[in-house]
This record gives sequence, C-alpha cells and structure tokens, in this order.
Amino acid sequence: MIWTIAPEPVDSPVAAALWRAYYTEVSDRWYLRHEKRRTDPAELERRIAAGPGDGLAAPTGRLLVARYGGEPTGSAGVRLLDATTAELKRVFLLPAAQGKGGAALLVRAAEDAARALGADRMVLDTRGDLVEARALYARLGYTETEAYNDDVYAEHWFRRNLGGLD
Repeated sequence: MIWTIAPEPVDSPVAAALWRAYYTEVSDRWYLRHEKRRTDPAELERRIAAGPGDGLAAPTGRLLVARYGGEPTGSAGVRLLDATTAELKRVFLLPAAQGKGGAALLVRAAEDAARALGADRMVLDTRGDLVEARALYARLGYTETEAYNDDVYAEHWFRRNLGGLD
C-alpha cells in the first residue's frame, strides 16, 4: 500500500470525518484519564461545530489529509502564528493506519507546508497522555521548550527549526 498526502478543504466531508475521529480519540483519552468516563456525545458535537477550521485554511494555514491505499486515514494541520512561526495541529491517524509510517510522513508534509507559508520554525503543544505523539516529535527532531500558549489541555510544548538547525 502507498501513502499519499495532499491538501484538503477544511470544510470537506473527509476533513469532518477525520476530525470527528480525532476529537473522539483525544477527548475520550482525557476524560478516561481524569473522570473515568468517555466524552459526552453532545459535548463532542459542540466541540466539532465550534472550530471546524481552527485556522487551517488558506492563506495562512493548510489542512493535509493522508490516504493509505487511497482511503483517508489521517490528517495534520499547519497555521501561521506570525510571519516566521507555524503551529502544527491535529496530527492524527486512524487506529487501523497506525504503525505504518504515516505519522512521520504527515509531520514532514506539514513542515513542507509551513515552509511554503514562509515559516522557518514549527511549534506545537500536546498532552502528557499522548505519549505516542511526544515520542514521534522527539524522533523527528523536535525539542521540548517553554510554553508558547495557555491552552488548558497543553502540558508539553515543542519546537523545531525548519531550516534543520536547532
């Protein structure tokens, strides 16, 4: 099977389906960790409706969709925070696609998209329970850094110089 990664409109049915899967995964993990329950379906619907694009649309952002064997299996987004800093958002693969190399391809494609937007640095935040994500970012050369935002769910912040020098 072959991976392909391409830009996707933030309001497409493919983007909506992948975001629903993403939000379900990360929200359920959080609630199971902190409250021993899954996400309330109504809350999930409110969150999905509240921020479908999250700044990932042109001209200052990009949503990328990964396909494995032609089927949509994951996504990653990039948005400019300023003229030279991009933020990596929503890196996600469906469970059936995990472990097949797609996450690293998505991150690298997002870095290319950030460079095309003029960024020379990528930042991101993640949670402590998303251990797979933290391991991926470290493996790809991201270094843990100080907080750059006050996101209530963020517990770890990373950065990477897109010119290859940190």
